[in-house]
This record gives sequence, structure tokens and C-alpha cells, in this order.
Amino acid sequence: MATPAALPPLPFNPSRVRTYLLRLPLFTRLVLIIIIAFWLLELQTIWSVVHWGSLIPEEVGLSTMYRLNTYPVIHSGFFHALLNVLALTPLMERFEAEHGTLTAVALFVGPLSTFPGGLYILIERFILHSNTAVVGASIWVFLLLGSEAIRTFKSHPYFSLGNYKIPTWTSPLFACVFVSLLMSNTSFLGHLCAILIGYLLGLGYLKIFVPPEKALRWIEGKLNLLGRLPHYVSVDQKTYGRYGVLPTPNAGDGDRPIPMSYLGTTQRLGP
Repeated sequence: MATPAALPPLPFNPSRVRTYLLRLPLFTRLVLIIIIAFWLLELQTIWSVVHWGSLIPEEVGLSTMYRLNTYPVIHSGFFHALLNVLALTPLMERFEAEHGTLTAVALFVGPLSTFPGGLYILIERFILHSNTAVVGASIWVFLLLGSEAIRTFKSHPYFSLGNYKIPTWTSPLFACVFVSLLMSNTSFLGHLCAILIGYLLGLGYLKIFVPPEKALRWIEGKLNLLGRLPHYVSVDQKTYGRYGVLPTPNAGDGDRPIPMSYLGTTQRLGP
């Protein structure tokens, strides 16, 4: 009797993936759950989740301002959602571990969603006179890449490409062009707006929107958030990543590599 052929080994270690998922901080988990929930809702045909929550420039008004918060967590299909989840998870996990859960909530619900969305509406509607809708969490992916690129530029201003020295802050721009050429129906303008806001975040111009640590400590103590909420990252627990910092060769103080293993897409819903 012939012995059945052995299955080829998996390209990743399932136990390591499981360990990584189990240690995700609270807000990152909630964002992933919301993305999955909206994708599941889109499977029904009675109500269009994409049309309801996408960023449509001419349909954003006082009664529809919620679109500035819903468009990053809504996707137009399974693969669109999957690519953006793979791209966003390590970046958001890193941000939350570094800055704390309350800070992550305040920034991503506030300026890190509304500012790139508002800039996109301003250019799309009043300069380009178009009305192309966009959805997708890659708005956050490119924003975080832009912020990381600025921080890396401060310690390593250039990277070499043959005989050329290219500023490290331009790396998200190259990624933006690459994704637009490689993937159809992506919004180059949406990604570019996200990168510009990410640059402002990396340069420190958005610090005024970060809640004071004194206020955060008061809220955490009053509500006992660290004791009540599993995987919560407190303002005092956020040590440059509450899980520690991985050593980086030839890296100076404050330098952190740009995590560009995955690149997501903001889906363009119009022509």
C-alpha cells in the first residue's frame, strides 16, 4: 500500500500568528472587528453599506458628517478588506502600543480620519470638480507610513538606489505610485492626502490634538480602565511599545524602520 505524500510545509508558523493575534492591543482589535463586521453586513442585498458609509464628496454635509469616520472601515469586497487588514494591523498595533489606547482612539476617530477625508473632499470637489467616492483602511496605512517616513528621515535622511541618494521621506510617495500602477480602482489622490497628513503627524504639527497625559491618567484611574479592559494600553504602560523595541542594526536613537511589508488600497468607487 502506497504511503500518502507528505503535505508541504506552510509558509508561516500558525502558532506564531496565533500568538501575535492574541497580543494585539484593544483598539486595534476593535478596528479589525468593525472592518470585518461591515464586510459581513455588505453581503446582504437589502441595504448598501458601501453607499451608506463611503466618502462621496457631494454627499458630505451636516447630516452626513459620519462619512468622515466610516469610510476607512468599509470595503468593497473580501480581497479589498483582506489586503487592508493585513497592511493596517502591524502599523496600528505599533501605534497603539507606543501611544496608548485612549490616544489612539482620540486620534483615529478624530483628525487621522477627518483630516485626510476633508482634504480629499476639498481637492476632489472644489479643484478637480469631480465626485469620486472612496473607501478603505489604506487611508490609515499610508498616513502611518508617512509619519514613520518622517521619523526615519530625522536619523537616516537618505537611502541609496544605485548611484542616487533618495530622501527617506519620499518612500511612501513611491509606494503610493506603485500601488496605483499595480492595483486597479485605487485612489491615488486619497492615498496622497493620507501621506500629507501623515507627514504633519510625523513633524509634530498634530500634537495639539493629542489629549494631555494628565487628563488621560485621570480618566484611566477614575474608570479603572487598565483593570477592567483586557489588552488595554495605558498612558503609563506605553513604553515605546509595551512589548519592547526590537533591536535594529545601524539605527540611531529615535529611528524606527518603515514597516512596508504590506500595502493596502483605498478603493475608488467611481470612474
